[in-house]
Amino acid sequence: MAIDTRGETAGRPGRPTGEKKAKRTSPALFYRQVVAELRKVIWPRRNDLVSYTMVVLVFVVIMVGIVAGLDFLLTKGVLAIFGGS
Repeated sequence: MAIDTRGETAGRPGRPTGEKKAKRTSPALFYRQVVAELRKVIWPRRNDLVSYTMVVLVFVVIMVGIVAGLDFLLTKGVLAIFGGS
């Protein structure tokens, strides 16, 4: 729920401030605020994006290998203890 808080200080949650509830913003105002925030974002360049993507993919492959290895070892251990075909 988006609320219009321009010119007001936010109260602590759960504590009554003696004021009425804040009015909801209109969808148009919400959209304008979203666009204004997105203009502040420093978007990564293409080579940065490729670097970040490669780092994530390498990390995911390593984690998949670790989890698969642990799964294999634990399966072998459980089958050795409880017997299995």
